[in-house]
Amino acid sequence: MRLKDYEFWFVVGSQSLYGPEVLETVAARAAEMAEVLNASGKLPCKLAYKVTAKTNREITDVVREANYDPKCAGIIAWCHTFSPSKMWINGFAALQKPYCHFATQYNREIPDEEIDMDFMNLNQAAHGDREHGFIGARLRLPRKVIAGYWRDTEVQQRLGGWMRAAVGAAFSKELKVMRFGDNMREVAVTEGDKVEVQAKLGWQVNTWPVGQLVETMRAVTEEEIDALMNAYRAQYDFATDDMDTVRYQAREEIAMKKLLEAEGCMAFSNTFQDLYGMRQLPGLASQHLMAQGYGYGGEGDWKAAAMTAILKAMSEGQTGGTTFMEDYTYHLEKGNEYSLGAHMLEVCPSVAAQRPRIEVHPLGIGDREPPARLVFEGHEGDAIVVSLIDMGGRLRLICQDIHCVKPILAMPNLPVARVMWRAEPSLAAGVECWITAGGAHHTVLSYDVTAGQMKDWACMMDIEFVHITKGTTVEGLERELFLADLAWKLK
Repeated sequence: MRLKDYEFWFVVGSQSLYGPEVLETVAARAAEMAEVLNASGKLPCKLAYKVTAKTNREITDVVREANYDPKCAGIIAWCHTFSPSKMWINGFAALQKPYCHFATQYNREIPDEEIDMDFMNLNQAAHGDREHGFIGARLRLPRKVIAGYWRDTEVQQRLGGWMRAAVGAAFSKELKVMRFGDNMREVAVTEGDKVEVQAKLGWQVNTWPVGQLVETMRAVTEEEIDALMNAYRAQYDFATDDMDTVRYQAREEIAMKKLLEAEGCMAFSNTFQDLYGMRQLPGLASQHLMAQGYGYGGEGDWKAAAMTAILKAMSEGQTGGTTFMEDYTYHLEKGNEYSLGAHMLEVCPSVAAQRPRIEVHPLGIGDREPPARLVFEGHEGDAIVVSLIDMGGRLRLICQDIHCVKPILAMPNLPVARVMWRAEPSLAAGVECWITAGGAHHTVLSYDVTAGQMKDWACMMDIEFVHITKGTTVEGLERELFLADLAWKLK
């Protein structure tokens, strides 16, 4: 499912004491609000008005219906009038979908001459939302609270941003990851508890033998390769005459995609230590698959592969780009410090500043033929890098704010795609914070997904979230992590 396939249910809280005329007005206004919000262009998914809920049964029924409707990615609730919120307890106890409390009101301003007790009885969201907010806090309900006037662009954008995080949660629950071989030998951070991850995040992570991929590659036809080569020519510049190598990458891509589609997988990993029967490590093949929305993780890093796919699903329709990434080396000139991110081959062309080039160069690792790959520079702009790590008993999502720049060096002999950035709060402090939190060397870099959306996603998945920002200090982060350790041990 993609963004357009999901919808969010708009549930409005009220009660029967106001009488049928007031309730008819509430329902009409709720339907109008959903229509206007859908027409705003700020919401990535449809907002469907479902019900003005007045009883425990109505609320519980709509929650149960939402839980089992695969199109419903979450519930957005608002209390137009006063909704006694004990009636929401059973519904909240059954709730399995992301939940947003939209604290708004129908009218922007208080009317001077029109305001009377009839107006007050109908327009008391300030009253109802506080009652509703208490029960959410009392039940320790994972939720997002968005306050503001529903016609304002900023408020609509915040609601749309939360929707994208909720789609990421829905996508996560159905995600299947295909591992071609195991993870790189002796690497710690790419390990993890797949049973816990499936229970917590929904990911199904399993291995397919490289031999099956090789068999599928042998069955790829020259006509299929010709068609993909035409797609390469339409999207990329060729800076090589070695068409045999490029065609081999096309063969790998076609075979991997066939297996991914056959199994319903949207993410995959491989490792240069397990290429039995293959001439090349998939480079261009992996990059072009990522450009189509698949998640990828190098060295068997299935967590990075899954997170890449999730962020790509969350950012569908946006143009900044999202990619698998790795911190490679630093520029430590005083006052001019930068990180250089790259990988052996696999950086997604969605982040390219200019049209990527297909080049062929030796890899220097893996004992295979020089593979074709896309070479380009990442574009400028604010971005985040995120890393999901297994802390043993719980998962931690680490997010760091960065600002990507045009590389300050030409690096003409570096035959890989690369992105250069300034990390917050500074290179040295950022590295210390990242290492202190246990951040991996593999990350997902996104210009489109925000730290706020990742925080929302982590809340929906009930995992720890650590955010390294301009204001973060090493000492403050150490205290935060210490308290988080205590809190998560109690959960």
